[in-house]
Amino acid sequence: MGPVRTASRVPRLTRASAVWKTFWPGLVGAAGAVAMVTAFFLLPLDGLGPRRPALSWTLFILALVLVAILLLRQVVHVMLGLPNIRPGLVIPLLMTLSILVFASTYLSLAQLPGELVGLDTRLDALYFTLVTLATIGYGDITPHGQTARLVTILQIVYSFIFLTAAATALTNYFRTTLSHREKPRPPE
Repeated sequence: MGPVRTASRVPRLTRASAVWKTFWPGLVGAAGAVAMVTAFFLLPLDGLGPRRPALSWTLFILALVLVAILLLRQVVHVMLGLPNIRPGLVIPLLMTLSILVFASTYLSLAQLPGELVGLDTRLDALYFTLVTLATIGYGDITPHGQTARLVTILQIVYSFIFLTAAATALTNYFRTTLSHREKPRPPE
């Protein structure tokens, strides 16, 4: 009876470890995204905006450039099929970070009178960023000022270039990964 119990436990452990190996990047990514969104709502961002325009623009540009470089790096790694990469973990986190960078920028711009009409809270800023990203445009929050319109244009262009490339690479990565798992192994 001893060997039978041991043999029956091995496949369960193997299946459990395979399931864990498949889902842990998604769980870590979801936890990371929740942590970033929580930080967005809790960090003191009031010091940015019209009080410190040079610092605000510097941080905005540096953050976008850094995220763009990291996204492009992931895209290239997926296209080249490099081993031991984790685009399923990294790309969603970088996409979330880019959304929060734009939301923070809109929040800062809303402190200037007449720039963003209807944007009063952090949730409004996140909402406007996602509505712009999805190209829905309900019209309840509108960029009236030239600076707000410039940032909105930058977000649209940034989304078309970087987020679309990253989403495409991520889709290709998952498609390739799943097709390799579905192929039957040749007999030994």
